Amino acid sequence: MTDKKRLFLLDAYALIFRGYYAFIKNPRINSKGLDTSAVLGFMNSLLDVIKRESPDHLAVAFDNGGSEVRTALYPEYKANRDETPEAIKIAVPYIKEILNAMHIPVIEVKGCEADDLIGTLSKQAEKEGYQVFMVTPDKDYAQLVSENIFMYKPARMGNGIEIWGVDKVKEKFEVEHPEQVIDFLGMMGDSVDNIPGLPGVGEKTAKKFIKEYGSLENLLANTHNLKGKMRENIEANKDKGILSKQLATILLDCPVQFHAEDFILEKPDVEKTDALFIELEFRRMKEQFDKIFNADAAPTALPNGTKQQEEQFSLFADDTASNPIDNGYFANLNTVNHVYQLCNSKMAIHLLIQNLMQQSSVCFDTETTGLNPLNAELVGISFSFEKGTAFYVPFPENREEAVELINEFKPFFESEQIEKVGQNLKYDIKILKQYDVEIKGPLFDTMIAHYLINPDMRHNMDVLAETYLKYSPQAIEELIGKKGKNQKSMRDIDLELVKEYAGEDADITLQLKSVFQPQLSAAHTEELFQNIEIPLVSVLADMENEGIRLDIDFLSSLSETLDTDIKNLEQKIYEEAEEQFNLASPKQLGDILFEKLKIGGSKPKKTKTGQYATGEEILSELAHKHQIVQDILDWRQLIKLQNTYVEALPKQVNPKTNRVHTEYMQAVAATGRLSSNNPNLQNIPIRTERGRLIRKAFVARDENYLIMSADYSQIELRIIAALSQEPNMIESFKNGEDIHRSTAARVFNVALEEVTKEQRSHAKTVNFGIIYGVSAFGLSNQTNLSRSESKELIDTYYATYPQLKNYIARQIEFAREHGYVQTVSGRRRYLKDIHSQNAIVRGGAERNAVNAPIQGSAADIIKIAMIRIHQKLTEEQWKSKMLLQVHDELVFDAHKDELENLKTMVKAEMENAFQLKVPLVVDLGIGENWLEAH
Repeated sequence: MTDKKRLFLLDAYALIFRGYYAFIKNPRINSKGLDTSAVLGFMNSLLDVIKRESPDHLAVAFDNGGSEVRTALYPEYKANRDETPEAIKIAVPYIKEILNAMHIPVIEVKGCEADDLIGTLSKQAEKEGYQVFMVTPDKDYAQLVSENIFMYKPARMGNGIEIWGVDKVKEKFEVEHPEQVIDFLGMMGDSVDNIPGLPGVGEKTAKKFIKEYGSLENLLANTHNLKGKMRENIEANKDKGILSKQLATILLDCPVQFHAEDFILEKPDVEKTDALFIELEFRRMKEQFDKIFNADAAPTALPNGTKQQEEQFSLFADDTASNPIDNGYFANLNTVNHVYQLCNSKMAIHLLIQNLMQQSSVCFDTETTGLNPLNAELVGISFSFEKGTAFYVPFPENREEAVELINEFKPFFESEQIEKVGQNLKYDIKILKQYDVEIKGPLFDTMIAHYLINPDMRHNMDVLAETYLKYSPQAIEELIGKKGKNQKSMRDIDLELVKEYAGEDADITLQLKSVFQPQLSAAHTEELFQNIEIPLVSVLADMENEGIRLDIDFLSSLSETLDTDIKNLEQKIYEEAEEQFNLASPKQLGDILFEKLKIGGSKPKKTKTGQYATGEEILSELAHKHQIVQDILDWRQLIKLQNTYVEALPKQVNPKTNRVHTEYMQAVAATGRLSSNNPNLQNIPIRTERGRLIRKAFVARDENYLIMSADYSQIELRIIAALSQEPNMIESFKNGEDIHRSTAARVFNVALEEVTKEQRSHAKTVNFGIIYGVSAFGLSNQTNLSRSESKELIDTYYATYPQLKNYIARQIEFAREHGYVQTVSGRRRYLKDIHSQNAIVRGGAERNAVNAPIQGSAADIIKIAMIRIHQKLTEEQWKSKMLLQVHDELVFDAHKDELENLKTMVKAEMENAFQLKVPLVVDLGIGENWLEAH
């Protein structure tokens, strides 16, 4: 191992942006509505480096005001970059505060970019005998790599770290030495930084030129060797090439100095970092941080790899939980007085039941052998009805004895008077259902309550306890270990330990209820909670327990058909490309589409890593330009069908029931919509013939049943008409007209019967797109209309439906004034970015202000219908069962003897679930399988 000291230099903004976009589909929002994704992403990278590498020296470099040198050379440098997202602007001061508390130097010079600062310091430190690791995902740094300077690409998305030395840079860029990377970048240009490069020169061509000419200057001196358009382009743009190389060159003479003593990684001020993590609500990061930097360790600059350093740097090991800092911020089992009692005798159980029956509200929590309630066994139940006290009843492993014991608690669980409190009660309901116990009476689910109070935040009990009670519950892993083959069952754990853990769960959940109940009232969502969300818990539990039958033989034959289709499509794509390549490789695909076939113009979009962007959104826009693009999209769709559904669904059949049991997530979508998991039945692609066939695999229970589908017809458009009070739309719905045909007739000024298929299609696109703020550009991409035709169509649409435009304006104004919008049932969607200075971010919030009440109202209405239908099916003891909810559709196992009555009942309940100014209409379908019924 080398005896050189090691300096790690982090490119702050590169890691901040990378962290922010890693969470872009699922941003981390805390209880104050703050988007903490960028801080979390950056800190994950920083702590991973510290934990993994135990650096001697470390610093973080920030850009400050851009590069004065480059902007003087080329005013358009980085001019096409989007404005920095609001969340990143908010994140930077927090990150700097954390770095300050960690005693990590922040390197920042006005008018200098981070790569120039890192380049300057790297070369200085190298001269002083250091190994330098530039921590960044940015490929431009490769030009700086030398025998002692390395690029360190942090781990991401399951991929490990990458360290690029000289050989790796040579291999990646196909150069003789790393300095040639500057020539490579100068030739290619960079669309992200708006460096022009040489026209027509992409990655492959740049590598070829480097091999032939060695440098940009030599290429420009020998353009007489080039042919045709390439020679013409390069000779006409020699100045651009020279300029691009200058812009791509990392500066090594910034006004910064490497003084080794200033860069030593010291022990942080843990009290300050903990306070910041608590403010940001980074519970797990605080735990990780406190384990890494335990109170007794103090890192010093020692030769890397020595025994002394290993001892002092034991703070970076994975198993440093032995001495966590008790910083006093969070209370826990060890610091709070509590009385949790074990009830494992007949007398104790008898007295407990007597006590339970005298309460008006009791919190309970089940402990089980696993997470799947259909397979798990009951290990114990904890009860709490007073803060700081709880009772734990262990259950015997013998099934008959367990049933006998649970029967003693039936009077409590089935009492209509006693309120039952819990966190994620649906799980407990399903567990007790396996023991023939029904939970009756009022319910209070703390997870659901918090979902209504703060829909954008996480709702698991640990987060809620720390956020609202400043209490840190014991982690389940402390009892049973981490996931894996060595994880224990709750049955294997000492009863005293289980009693404390289980009692704490019930006690803390009861305390959370006392916090959330007044907050529900304050937000005017108590009625929504009591009348819709809480009754729905039991409905979903029954639907999940019921499951649906799957035709595995059909899926097996479909799999063979898909295999053939996939192979045929692959062969067609290879013929269109005139070569074979790895279709699953974005890089190879990008080279084929954008370099070889030249699809998509002169400047195709690139990702942050420099390769061509080949995501679905990009390819969909190009599908009309070349058949190969459409074929690739079709190929991806078939692969997804095969992997996600055809091969995966049979593995999700429960061996006990021989049915598939999807789980409905009630507290995920901020709009109020349900989402489904294991399997996700809401993402089955039904726009293609092969996608629709997946539904054919979901079949009726047996020969006595049929599948019935009940689907709201255009419910979102009906809600738009009702909420906007647009008379023309309302009239069309009241007259039972096809709304898209009716819209086309009005917009294109033709008689209803003269509307063409194409006109109806355009009207349909606008009808559904208008609530998502569809632009002329967006409409032209979705149709064959030009941008000017699209603009004219949108303008005419608003003129036809003037109240709709007024409604959109009113919604946005309401959101600006109140900070939220709401559905017909009072469900709130909070819009923290409605006043953002960033026009793109603010525009997203404004679109949400319009579409959230519409999507959310549709979700509320179908939930009301589900509750009423379930009540009738249960109370009247129907043989038919409600099985699935997918967006605006309900699916039933319909007993043939009850079919006509079921159709009448379901249609009536769905159409009368909520009274709007337009009628709700439900379409019914019957079949042997879901496809036939839909």
